[in-house]
Amino acid sequence: MDPILFYGVPEGCSFGSIVALEWAGRPYRLCRIALPEMAASPAYRRVNPVGETPALMTATGAIIVESMAILNHIGAGAIDRGLAFPQGSAGFDRLNQALAFLNTSFFNAFTPLWHTLDSDVGEPEKTVLTAFGHRMVAEAHADLERMLDGRDWILGERRSLADAYFAGIARWVDVHDALDRRAYPAVNRLYERLCEDPAVRFARAVEHGEPAVTTGRFAGHVSLDDALSPAVATSP
Repeated sequence: MDPILFYGVPEGCSFGSIVALEWAGRPYRLCRIALPEMAASPAYRRVNPVGETPALMTATGAIIVESMAILNHIGAGAIDRGLAFPQGSAGFDRLNQALAFLNTSFFNAFTPLWHTLDSDVGEPEKTVLTAFGHRMVAEAHADLERMLDGRDWILGERRSLADAYFAGIARWVDVHDALDRRAYPAVNRLYERLCEDPAVRFARAVEHGEPAVTTGRFAGHVSLDDALSPAVATSP
């Protein structure tokens, strides 16, 4: 069977995995998971017991969770496309360093801001969390600006899985009105370049439920019930 990516909406961090699947050029399907209600359902917890997205059902029916693990799985089949590198190589180490930074420092910088939206907090707490979140997001952008050092892509001359992951997280700046991205020229150039990428446009359209044109090998959506059915799990 084709691999199935379970992706969360709205504004889920699954976005980068969709971009990576498009870039990889291998057949895949998508299963749309509404956050938080559908992700917390008993059916989805059969996929991921902690009720988070993304999750990937591989061609063999195995389940992989956590963005870094999913991206590395996708990358292992897309080394020929320059998205990843053989394990043990210097490129592999550089990619995983970049993914780790994005998954910890850059991603987590937005946590206070998401908390103000997703939790019932009072105005004093919201004010403190918002200020703290804005500061963390600014620090993460400053760190990434130094890492880029004027390069076109996070690792240098060509795009990689790190850029796919960045594309999904970076848009949260606009969700939270966290900062003016133009204050970080290299980060802003990267973000604008990615916004014009067909795979990023596809992921955005899919997430918003709009007509989407794949430039990869997207084979269509499947429902959660169908994704978990024995017929799907055992299909060739």
